[in-house]
Amino acid sequence: MEIAWQRVLPVIVSIVIIIAVAILREYSRTIAAIAATMPINIPLAFWIVSAGSTRQEMQEFTHSVFLNIWPTIVFIIVAWLAARAGWGVAAMIVAGYIGWGVSLGLLLLARQLLGI
Repeated sequence: MEIAWQRVLPVIVSIVIIIAVAILREYSRTIAAIAATMPINIPLAFWIVSAGSTRQEMQEFTHSVFLNIWPTIVFIIVAWLAARAGWGVAAMIVAGYIGWGVSLGLLLLARQLLGI
């Protein structure tokens, strides 16, 4: 049986990152934050999508990734504001996802209306 590395590798890398963040937070919260926000999944997605894709398809995919990163940034901002307000981690995450969902919805609506 052959291993489908394009499917398995992202999972392995994600597990390694989670373990690294858990270990690094004991030494430096800054280094743990850097590890948590490293662009790991995006290059893996590029690699997976590039298999059998044309140059035009890759250009469209990278454009979509660029546009869709903004709701994630909103998630981080909302979670940071919630942390500053003294909210617990569960409330921070829920608020972050609400901000992410609302901004994603607005982005999708804008993309549909503007054709981007």
